[in-house]
Amino acid sequence: MSSTATATNSDLPKLSPIVDPFGRSVSYLRVSVTDRCDFRCVYCMAEDMTFLPKAEVLTLEELDRICSAFIGLGVSKLRLTGGEPLVRKGIMNLIRSLGRHLDSGALKELTLTTNGSQLERYATELYAAGVRRINVSIDTLDPHKFEAITRWGKLDKVLAGLKAAREAGLAVKINCVALKGVNDDEFDRLVAWCGDEGFDLTFIEVMPMGDIGGETRLDQYLPLSLVRSRLAERWTLNEIDYNTGGPARYVEVKETGRRIGFITPLTHNFCESCNRVRLTCTGTLFMCLGQEDAADLRTPVRMSDDDSLLIDRIHEAIGRKPKGHDFIIDRRSKSAPVPRHMSVTGG
Repeated sequence: MSSTATATNSDLPKLSPIVDPFGRSVSYLRVSVTDRCDFRCVYCMAEDMTFLPKAEVLTLEELDRICSAFIGLGVSKLRLTGGEPLVRKGIMNLIRSLGRHLDSGALKELTLTTNGSQLERYATELYAAGVRRINVSIDTLDPHKFEAITRWGKLDKVLAGLKAAREAGLAVKINCVALKGVNDDEFDRLVAWCGDEGFDLTFIEVMPMGDIGGETRLDQYLPLSLVRSRLAERWTLNEIDYNTGGPARYVEVKETGRRIGFITPLTHNFCESCNRVRLTCTGTLFMCLGQEDAADLRTPVRMSDDDSLLIDRIHEAIGRKPKGHDFIIDRRSKSAPVPRHMSVTGG
């Protein structure tokens, strides 16, 4: 067992699954392991970001302990996010340690969302640790446009990472944020490319979270209802009953045999079947991506080596999980409805 694992959580106790006030079982935890990233995507971060002090960020051991507590409470899917999770020092120790829950059968899936910059280095290790599926963010196949969107990213490095991921045996889903006037002329190309490469593809609407500097999300916002109607002019999109546990609704592209997902927090509220919560790298649990109510899990972890306080706090927090979010993009609003950045929240 990795030194990151905690003895108290090696054999998980049998606890009652956590259920919110609306009868939804919480079985999916998304964890931001760091707020840091080696990109500065224009819809996610300001270019001159101020990151959290190290003392505020959970240690790898604390992250392992909280994740293990959630698994003991019925969470069966765990997604690591950031920032960019693979820039966190020692991250593979955490991933290997969490893999013990895959071995025991308590956890059904351990996966991560990445910008792909570190995949060439880590793909083989991720597969060996039990990861079988990853999401990679690519909003354009134009190298110059890619650098403009990410500010610091290099497309060739990400493509090399995708090649390494495929060779390692990892299934890849591409995440693409639909940006009006930026990449809306490339959607057909992305569908064709994903078909050729054997990747599924998910389009995501811009989410109104955090101050990103001079850009405005109102100018970036493109409703996915319009994206889907444009795609249907070229591609045959067949409705399918497919669910990964996340918020995307999927179709199958007849011409490629691959799936396309649509995540629509603004044009179609996806909250009615929400089974997930999000943990920040500081130990703050958000029961809803689009609400500010949160619970502090760092304090009970640092107060006691016993998990009873932590488990009580989790139960209390899930008891406040709201029915849905309140995302809206409106010219009358001069600030983001949710002030925290996506990189802090965990995607």
